[in-house]
Amino acid sequence: MSERVTVSLESGLAAEFDNFLERRGYNNRSEAVRDLIRGALGSEALDERPDTPCVGVLTYLYDHKERELAKRLTEAHHAHFDLTVTTLHMHVDHDLCVEAVMLKGEAAQIEGFAESVMARPGIQHGRLHRIPMIARKTP
Repeated sequence: MSERVTVSLESGLAAEFDNFLERRGYNNRSEAVRDLIRGALGSEALDERPDTPCVGVLTYLYDHKERELAKRLTEAHHAHFDLTVTTLHMHVDHDLCVEAVMLKGEAAQIEGFAESVMARPGIQHGRLHRIPMIARKTP
Protein backbone atom coordinates (compact mmCIF):
# COMPACT_ATOMS: atom_id res chain seq x y z
CA MET A 1 0.00 0.00 0.00
CA SER A 2 1.33 3.41 -0.92
CA GLU A 3 0.92 6.52 1.14
CA ARG A 4 0.51 9.87 -0.56
CA VAL A 5 2.82 12.66 0.65
CA THR A 6 2.55 16.19 -0.67
CA VAL A 7 5.64 18.40 -0.84
CA SER A 8 5.76 22.07 -1.79
CA LEU A 9 8.89 23.44 -3.46
CA GLU A 10 9.75 26.99 -4.41
CA SER A 11 9.73 27.39 -8.19
CA GLY A 12 13.52 27.58 -8.58
CA LEU A 13 14.07 24.38 -6.63
CA ALA A 14 11.27 22.63 -8.52
CA ALA A 15 12.87 23.63 -11.84
CA GLU A 16 16.26 22.30 -10.69
CA PHE A 17 14.61 19.08 -9.57
CA ASP A 18 12.88 18.68 -12.94
CA ASN A 19 16.26 19.15 -14.67
CA PHE A 20 17.71 16.51 -12.36
CA LEU A 21 14.88 14.14 -13.32
CA GLU A 22 15.56 14.69 -17.01
CA ARG A 23 19.33 14.20 -16.67
CA ARG A 24 18.84 10.99 -14.70
CA GLY A 25 16.07 9.63 -16.92
CA TYR A 26 13.27 9.52 -14.36
CA ASN A 27 9.74 9.28 -15.71
CA ASN A 28 8.18 11.02 -12.73
CA ARG A 29 8.96 12.95 -9.57
CA SER A 30 7.64 10.24 -7.26
CA GLU A 31 10.21 7.64 -8.27
CA ALA A 32 13.04 10.16 -7.92
CA VAL A 33 11.85 11.19 -4.46
CA ARG A 34 11.60 7.51 -3.42
CA ASP A 35 15.19 6.89 -4.61
CA LEU A 36 16.48 9.98 -2.81
CA ILE A 37 14.75 8.91 0.41
CA ARG A 38 16.09 5.35 0.12
CA GLY A 39 19.59 6.73 -0.44
CA ALA A 40 19.40 9.07 2.56
CA LEU A 41 18.03 6.36 4.85
CA GLY A 42 20.63 3.87 3.63
CA SER A 43 23.50 6.30 4.23
CA GLU A 44 22.16 7.09 7.68
CA ALA A 45 21.93 3.39 8.55
CA LEU A 46 25.54 2.82 7.48
CA ASP A 47 26.76 5.82 9.46
CA GLU A 48 24.74 5.18 12.62
CA ARG A 49 24.93 1.39 12.83
CA PRO A 50 28.46 0.17 12.05
CA ASP A 51 27.33 -3.48 12.06
CA THR A 52 24.89 -2.90 9.17
CA PRO A 53 25.59 -5.46 6.44
CA CYS A 54 26.53 -3.86 3.16
CA VAL A 55 28.31 -4.29 -0.11
CA GLY A 56 30.90 -1.83 -1.27
CA VAL A 57 32.92 -0.94 -4.32
CA LEU A 58 36.37 0.44 -3.60
CA THR A 59 38.16 2.02 -6.55
CA TYR A 60 41.69 3.38 -6.53
CA LEU A 61 44.31 4.61 -8.97
CA TYR A 62 48.01 3.98 -8.49
CA ASP A 63 51.37 3.89 -10.24
CA HIS A 64 52.30 0.23 -10.57
CA LYS A 65 56.00 1.10 -10.41
CA GLU A 66 55.51 2.53 -6.92
CA ARG A 67 57.85 0.59 -4.70
CA GLU A 68 56.25 -2.72 -3.60
CA LEU A 69 52.75 -1.20 -3.67
CA ALA A 70 51.12 -3.92 -5.78
CA LYS A 71 52.51 -6.57 -3.44
CA ARG A 72 51.32 -4.69 -0.33
CA LEU A 73 47.85 -4.29 -1.85
CA THR A 74 47.63 -8.00 -2.59
CA GLU A 75 48.70 -8.78 0.98
CA ALA A 76 46.03 -6.41 2.34
CA HIS A 77 43.34 -8.16 0.31
CA HIS A 78 44.51 -11.58 1.47
CA ALA A 79 44.50 -10.38 5.07
CA HIS A 80 40.85 -9.35 4.58
CA PHE A 81 39.73 -12.29 2.44
CA ASP A 82 36.47 -12.31 4.40
CA LEU A 83 35.59 -8.84 2.99
CA THR A 84 37.09 -8.98 -0.50
CA VAL A 85 34.81 -10.75 -2.97
CA THR A 86 36.65 -9.97 -6.20
CA THR A 87 39.03 -7.46 -7.73
CA LEU A 88 39.13 -6.02 -11.24
CA HIS A 89 42.48 -4.66 -12.41
CA MET A 90 42.85 -2.34 -15.40
CA HIS A 91 45.93 -0.82 -17.01
CA VAL A 92 45.18 2.85 -17.66
CA ASP A 93 48.46 3.58 -19.42
CA HIS A 94 52.11 2.55 -19.24
CA ASP A 95 52.40 3.54 -15.57
CA LEU A 96 48.94 3.81 -14.04
CA CYS A 97 46.57 1.09 -12.91
CA VAL A 98 43.08 1.24 -11.49
CA GLU A 99 41.47 -1.43 -9.38
CA ALA A 100 37.83 -1.91 -8.46
CA VAL A 101 37.26 -4.16 -5.48
CA MET A 102 33.89 -5.65 -4.56
CA LEU A 103 33.53 -5.91 -0.79
CA LYS A 104 30.89 -7.51 1.42
CA GLY A 105 30.58 -7.28 5.20
CA GLU A 106 29.72 -4.93 8.03
CA ALA A 107 29.75 -1.24 7.17
CA ALA A 108 32.49 -0.31 9.65
CA GLN A 109 34.76 -3.15 8.55
CA ILE A 110 34.41 -2.22 4.89
CA GLU A 111 35.01 1.46 5.59
CA GLY A 112 38.05 0.70 7.77
CA PHE A 113 39.58 -1.56 5.14
CA ALA A 114 38.92 0.96 2.35
CA GLU A 115 40.46 3.81 4.33
CA SER A 116 43.55 1.71 5.07
CA VAL A 117 43.98 0.98 1.35
CA MET A 118 43.38 4.57 0.22
CA ALA A 119 45.83 5.92 2.82
CA ARG A 120 48.74 3.84 1.51
CA PRO A 121 51.61 5.77 -0.04
CA GLY A 122 51.31 5.57 -3.81
CA ILE A 123 47.51 5.49 -4.01
CA GLN A 124 46.74 8.61 -6.04
CA HIS A 125 42.94 8.61 -5.87
CA GLY A 126 40.45 6.40 -4.12
CA ARG A 127 36.74 6.25 -3.41
CA LEU A 128 34.39 3.90 -1.60
CA HIS A 129 30.73 3.48 -2.49
CA ARG A 130 28.65 1.50 0.01
CA ILE A 131 25.16 0.09 -0.39
CA PRO A 132 23.28 -1.22 2.65
CA MET A 133 21.79 -4.69 2.44
CA ILE A 134 18.67 -3.86 4.41
CA ALA A 135 15.50 -5.70 3.58
CA ARG A 136 12.70 -3.25 2.83
CA LYS A 137 9.14 -4.26 3.46
CA THR A 138 7.05 -3.83 0.35
CA PRO A 139 3.30 -4.32 0.12
